[in-house]
Amino acid sequence: MSNFMDRFGEIFSMLMSPLWNHPGRMQSVSRFLMRCFAVMVVIGILVWLSQRPVFALKQIQIEPVAGQTLKHINKPIVKQQVLATVQGNFFSVRLEEVKRGFESMPWVRHANVRRVWPNGLIVSIEEQKPFGTWGGVDSHTLMNTHGELFAGRVSEISDEVHLIDFYGPADASKEVMSLYDKASAWFKPWGVEVKSLALTERYAWHVKLSNGMKVEFGRDEESSDKNLTEERVARLFKYWPQVQEKWGNRVDAVDLRYANGFAVHLAAASVKKNEVDGKKSEQKQ
Repeated sequence: MSNFMDRFGEIFSMLMSPLWNHPGRMQSVSRFLMRCFAVMVVIGILVWLSQRPVFALKQIQIEPVAGQTLKHINKPIVKQQVLATVQGNFFSVRLEEVKRGFESMPWVRHANVRRVWPNGLIVSIEEQKPFGTWGGVDSHTLMNTHGELFAGRVSEISDEVHLIDFYGPADASKEVMSLYDKASAWFKPWGVEVKSLALTERYAWHVKLSNGMKVEFGRDEESSDKNLTEERVARLFKYWPQVQEKWGNRVDAVDLRYANGFAVHLAAASVKKNEVDGKKSEQKQ
């Protein structure tokens, strides 16, 4: 016990004695303080240099991603808008904020931003590729090739681009694109293309083909049997020669919502309702 108390007393005395009475400790503390001072001086110089006008952002280079050309983005206007709103200089600018700013602009799907020494930025832009209208040609919403909606107008698109007309709930654009892909594959053997596709709030859907015919599918895609609609399309193809033999090209609509067959509607505006009903045919397996 006495040894412990003696040792404790020595440590306490050393701690309480003035620092200058211990040259070794004095040198260590001095070296530490000098290092801290040097670090602070370096940081101060770097901060001062980073605030020099030479590092103020003055150049923004806008370029398309590989394999693209920018058709709908006005580079001078975009540069002016960004320079007027971006905050910070070469060192302090937040690239993620600049990226979000670009991606909020019409016709910009994705943007990648990187610094260029000493006062510039390079922005690589993936431009939207319009694939169809959403809600009709007068709508201000378009769909891209990924099934995503974006703000745009048909008047901004070249006449060489043929758009598909899509309709549906705002949160169902990806599902609409999936249905379009399926329908396009199904009717490819007929040599026709899907010109429009509509999905209702109750998720029934129909397509309009390039030959003018409308095909109703109902809500089969919601069922647990995902092959149900495909089986009904196969049934249509199987019995279609018989339909054409009887009515030729007078069929303007096909209804596949029947469990054991399908119905056809004939294009005859002057036919009375009971006569039209008589010309509907349900083909059975």
